[in-house]
Amino acid sequence: QVQLAESGGGLVQAGESLRLSCAVSGLPFNMYSLAWFRQTSGKERDFVAGSRWQLATSYYSDSVKGRFTISRDNTKNTVYLQMNNLKHEDTAVYYCAAAPYRGTDPVLLRLWLERADSSSWGQGTQVTVSS
Repeated sequence: QVQLAESGGGLVQAGESLRLSCAVSGLPFNMYSLAWFRQTSGKERDFVAGSRWQLATSYYSDSVKGRFTISRDNTKNTVYLQMNNLKHEDTAVYYCAAAPYRGTDPVLLRLWLERADSSSWGQGTQVTVSS
């Protein structure tokens, strides 16, 4: 049974930092691309950051580039999202995702997540940034 369990969300002030963690089980972790998405009420789930399965190549949305860092520990089957200099507009529910996708295109990654039975999502963790 595949499980993705996020943790580390909370309430912080603008300019502060948070680190999200996502523990993954039930799939070959080092063979999967891992990613973080976020969603606010009434809006589509947006791509935030991705870590390609091989060489752990990272890629980011423009809105977080330079502030957020995705990393993965293949020995612990865990992916992290370090979020620095948080802004009010970063407030959202953050979701961890895993897909057997080989590229670095967020659009194609989303398609894999939405359509492939072998892809999975976590339950989400709330991040609230007060201004």
